Amino acid sequence: LLSALLFVPLTIMVALSIAATNSSRILSRVQRTPFLSNSYACLQSAVHRSLPVLPHVFPPFVCTVGEAPSRMYSSTVAPCMPANVTRLTEPQSQLLDQTDVFIFDCDGVIWRGDSLIHGVPETLAKLRSLGKRLFFVTNNSTKSRKGYKKKFESLGLDDVTPSEIFSSSFAAAAYFDKTGFKDGSGKKVYVIGENGICEELDEIGVPWIGGPSHKGKEPPMGPGDRIEHDRDVGAVVVGFDRNFNYYKIQYAQLCINENEGCQFVATNLDAVTHLTDAQEWAMVGAIKGCTGRDPTVVGKPSPLMIEYLEEKFGLERDRICVVGDRLDTDILFGADNGLRTVMVLSGVTTQEKLLDEGNKIRPDLYADSIVDFFPLGEGES
Repeated sequence: LLSALLFVPLTIMVALSIAATNSSRILSRVQRTPFLSNSYACLQSAVHRSLPVLPHVFPPFVCTVGEAPSRMYSSTVAPCMPANVTRLTEPQSQLLDQTDVFIFDCDGVIWRGDSLIHGVPETLAKLRSLGKRLFFVTNNSTKSRKGYKKKFESLGLDDVTPSEIFSSSFAAAAYFDKTGFKDGSGKKVYVIGENGICEELDEIGVPWIGGPSHKGKEPPMGPGDRIEHDRDVGAVVVGFDRNFNYYKIQYAQLCINENEGCQFVATNLDAVTHLTDAQEWAMVGAIKGCTGRDPTVVGKPSPLMIEYLEEKFGLERDRICVVGDRLDTDILFGADNGLRTVMVLSGVTTQEKLLDEGNKIRPDLYADSIVDFFPLGEGES
């Protein structure tokens, strides 16, 4: 009797495994059917615990109650447990019918470093063919809008226009413009960042110092040495800077701590960013730490970007969806501003972190990548 009880589920699992190996369409159907998907994942998990050799035979999945499992690219089999996050399984009804405007993060959603994520061009083309409006918002301030236009073109995304691109370097310039920073004050901005911020400040006529010109500078560190800073600096803006150094940290803290009324502005508070496709690079609150000041954040999750888009293009928030790979910026940005949100697992956030019961930031939907907006084989006969 015991042999018979084991034989039936094992036979089902072998059949499903062979189908998944030989036909992605059949696997897709299994993943979309809650009974089959959850049964497969739970049976597989139980068998793996009993017979360790079988992970090499049955592809591992993790599931949540009532939704399809997603493939886990590791040898660890996660237990089947409920999670209050909905996987995107029916894009038309869950997403496309309810959305007119998509706001995409770039790093980890469209590309990683200098590498385009597989399937992105086709997905964007399909969205445009359905009449969807697309915008691309990034917290990476290393480039201006013109610089990002060149990057999109270098990756073959020629249809993206400068008016669809909103980098945090542009957000910083928009903030200074909106607050009247240059109006007769004679103040200038000290930039910790790259050409993106400097070019955007030039566009609106705000004077600045620092930036790339302070690359490689070393502070005098001998007895009695000191750095003399510009007393006319009325704001320090901090963005991504691949040439970050101790001189810049000291200069910035002197301006913030000693210049009366000096503002501290940050393009973002991301803990890490994709500056290359090989690894993540840290750019974490060094200035915040040595000044004891919290910055005014102009990038995500600040509302400044969505307010600008809303005013300029007359968008309706209940028809906008933010798509990102970070919980604490992209998803928070959408949730705090009344927008729909989709988390993709093609960037920083892992499925384990997303589904962890300690995670308090929940997207409306999640998917492996934006390619899942149009399932494999959809529209094919």
